[in-house]
Amino acid sequence: MKLTALKRLLIAGLFALGLTVMATANPALAGHWQLDTTQSTALDGWNKMDLTIGLDGSKVSVDYRMQWRATVHEATNVFDTDTPVALDEFFRVEQRHMAVYPAKHGVTKAVAKWIDGDKTLLTEALTPVEVSQGDVMMRITTEYRVSETGDRLTVIELHSSRNRPLVYVFNKVTGEDAK
Repeated sequence: MKLTALKRLLIAGLFALGLTVMATANPALAGHWQLDTTQSTALDGWNKMDLTIGLDGSKVSVDYRMQWRATVHEATNVFDTDTPVALDEFFRVEQRHMAVYPAKHGVTKAVAKWIDGDKTLLTEALTPVEVSQGDVMMRITTEYRVSETGDRLTVIELHSSRNRPLVYVFNKVTGEDAK
């Protein structure tokens, strides 16, 4: 049986779509993660941080729950690995104690993609911040790397305003620990 060019194109397109769907996310990234403070960069005033990462097609949500004594702050950043996003309330971990505040009415532009054979999530955000000299753009490049065993997450942030990266190490919270 001879396939027409249209049928061949359709089959190739469906095959490519199937590969794209299979390679859109590392499922081990999803879940609840708790900061290991002994392995991580100092939190500048926060003493606890949890991440909950959700995967929904090309969308990746990163929910932060930060705590300092009785003060609790929760925030969410949602990225899309298919298209750039604009975030009105982009959250940065260090923003509370660095005197670098989100610019009023600022919009953060962010992109995300899977790298390292679709194992690592890479995000890049251009976020307007307010400093003593006025408003400037800060670039934040972040990698979310899950260990081979799936029980440890390393988050590496490189800021255009710093020479050293921030490194946060998290342990996966499962079963009874998740409560």
